[in-house]
Amino acid sequence: MSTQSNAAPVIIKRKKVVGGGGHHGGAWKVAYADFVTAMMAFFLLMWLLNATTEKQRKGIADYFSPTIAISRISGGGDGSFGGDSVFSENTLPQMGTGATSMRVTESNQARGESGLSEDGAEKAREDEVFKQMEMALMGRGGESMVTSETLRHIVTRVTDEGLVIELFDLDGAPLFEGDTAVATPLLEELAQMLVNVFRLIENPVAVEGHVASQPLVLMNNPVWKLSADRADQMRILLEQQGIKNDRVQRVTGHADREPESRNPMSFRNNRLEVVLLREVR
Repeated sequence: MSTQSNAAPVIIKRKKVVGGGGHHGGAWKVAYADFVTAMMAFFLLMWLLNATTEKQRKGIADYFSPTIAISRISGGGDGSFGGDSVFSENTLPQMGTGATSMRVTESNQARGESGLSEDGAEKAREDEVFKQMEMALMGRGGESMVTSETLRHIVTRVTDEGLVIELFDLDGAPLFEGDTAVATPLLEELAQMLVNVFRLIENPVAVEGHVASQPLVLMNNPVWKLSADRADQMRILLEQQGIKNDRVQRVTGHADREPESRNPMSFRNNRLEVVLLREVR
């Protein structure tokens, strides 16, 4: 009994063995792949927004829209607020239901549904008249009303304001003598030509003067008075050539605030703009 009481106790150690050789799993790789995919989708979206037009973006949005349209050709609404999808022009003729307001059918015209308001139709007619006058003036449709040398001083464009006829200086061929408002024979010839064109219609006229900047900063900058005097001199020439006094609605001097050339002192900035105004604005 005494011998067993003095025996050393038996201690058992249990060692926990961890397998896998230090491998921690691949969940982080999946998360990183999702992040990269999301970034690729984001940059692709940014590129598409920059590379497409508003009409194309609307078409893409309509394609992926889950909304079921009430009308077969509407954008999701009904009645006067229904609107048309970007595919209406193709859908309507194929379905045999006519055409939209952009391509009016005879039945719609009989009901007065031309798709254009009265002002819009008048503006469209004026645009056509302005384009015909522009072609006659610049010789695009046949014989020009001015010589080739004079034609180099003219640029025309149709805007919301009307038909803008820009007359400008060229190197060695100015419209005015020096830094004055005295017209050269070239400008007198251009004024006669404009009056011949303006006799075709009765629209009001506006004259705007522009000049180049001065090379020095002056206390009394003459550009304002000079541009206004030149515009008024053009008005006088037009009236002397036969245009009615009451047709000139506006004479404006813009000084050097609206340069045509990047160089503010360029002679190209010396110009007159004679605008054949719209009757409906």
